[in-house]
Amino acid sequence: MGTDLNTPLGQNGKPGGGGGRVGRALLRVTGVLALVGAVGLSAYGLRPRDEGLKQASSPEVTGTTPAPAKQAAIAEAPAVPVAAETADPLSGMPKSSPRSGANVVRTLTDDGVLVTKYSPGQRNQPGAVLLDATSVGQDPRMAALPAEDLIENTAFGPLPVTSPDGLRPVDRYARPWSGAHGTRIAIVVGGLGLSQTGTQNAIRQLPEEVTLAFASSGNSLTRWMQEARRSGHEILLQVPFEPFDYPDNDPGADTLLTSLSAEKNLASLHKAMGKITNYTGVMNYLGGRFLSDQKAMDPVMKDIAARGLLFLDDGTAARSLSGHYAKALNMPAAFADVQLDQEVDEQAILTRLDELERIARRNGSAIGVASAFDESVAAIAQWSEQATMRGIEIVGVSALATENTVATAGN
Repeated sequence: MGTDLNTPLGQNGKPGGGGGRVGRALLRVTGVLALVGAVGLSAYGLRPRDEGLKQASSPEVTGTTPAPAKQAAIAEAPAVPVAAETADPLSGMPKSSPRSGANVVRTLTDDGVLVTKYSPGQRNQPGAVLLDATSVGQDPRMAALPAEDLIENTAFGPLPVTSPDGLRPVDRYARPWSGAHGTRIAIVVGGLGLSQTGTQNAIRQLPEEVTLAFASSGNSLTRWMQEARRSGHEILLQVPFEPFDYPDNDPGADTLLTSLSAEKNLASLHKAMGKITNYTGVMNYLGGRFLSDQKAMDPVMKDIAARGLLFLDDGTAARSLSGHYAKALNMPAAFADVQLDQEVDEQAILTRLDELERIARRNGSAIGVASAFDESVAAIAQWSEQATMRGIEIVGVSALATENTVATAGN
C-alpha cells in the first residue's frame, strides 16, 4: 500500500490491464478539456469589457425623482470630474474611486433630514477600471495610514478635508458595525496621550469597539494613534475649549477662547487638528463658556463641518449650542448621555454603565464618556464583555452621530 500512495496518478495500473487504458483515456480527455478552457478564457480576456459595464455606468439609470414640491430644497452638485486614474500595482489596471465622476443630489425633506443621492456619471475613458470600494471603514492592516485624498497639507500639519468626490473622514475612518436594529451603545474614553502608561493601558485593555479620544496637548500622539487604529479603535481628537471659570480652570495651551478673534481660534483649532490623522471627529474638553457663545462657536463649527468631521459634545456644558449648529449645518454630531466616571471608583463606574444601558434600552442607543483612569478602563472592559452577552452592540461613536441625531441637543 505504501508503494501505491507514492506512485504518480495514472502509473499504478498493471501492464496491459484495463486500468492502464482507462488512465490513458482520462488523461486524453483531461487534456482536451484543459485546452478548451484555456481558449475560452483567452477569448473572454480579449472580449471588450466595456460592454459589460455600460449598463452599470450609464448616467441614464436614475432613482426616484424628488417630488416637485421639494425641488426648491434640492442642492445639486455638478458632476465631479474623474480624477487622474492611477494604475493598481498588482493588476496594472486603472484605479478609481467608486464615486469618481458621480452626480450628487442632496434633498432636504420636510422633517429636516438631508438625503444624499449618488448616481453614476459618464466615464471619460473606455475599458475596465479597478474600483476602490473601501469608502467606509478601513482594512485593519492600513488603518494607521491616512487616506491621501482626505489630507490637506498646511503649515499646521496635515488637516482633514472632504475628498473631491465627496468622501468624508467621518466615513472613511469610522468603525464598521452590524447595521442591526438592536440596542447600541457607544463608549468614548478621552484624555489619551496625557499619560504614557495610562494611554498604553487603555489601548491594550479596552475592547476595540470602544472609541478613544486623544488630547491635542498630549505627547507621542502619532505613535499612540497608530497603535489604537491597528487595534481596531475608532478615534477622536479632543480639543480644549474655554470653561466658565477660566483662567482659574485652565484647559491648557491653545485653548479656544471667546475673547479671541475667529482667525486666532481657527489657528488654534488647526494646530490641534494637525497633531494626528485618521480621526472621525472632534470632541470638546471642558468649554462651558465657549460652547454657549454663538459668536465664538459659529466659525469653529462651520470649519469642523466643512472638513467632513463629526462633533461629539461630552455633555458637560448645560447651555451648549452644538446641537443647534449640528442641525443648521447638517453635520454629523452627537451628545453624551452619561458621564461615567464623575466618581473615580470602579464600582461607581459600573453603576453608571448600568444606567447607560437602561437609557439605551429605552431610546435604542446611548453614549457614555469617561477619562482614561485605571478604574474607568477596568470597569468598562469588564462591563463591555457582559453587555455583549446581553445582546447589546457596542459601536464606534460615528455610528450614533448622524445628521439628524442631535437636533434638540443643547436645549
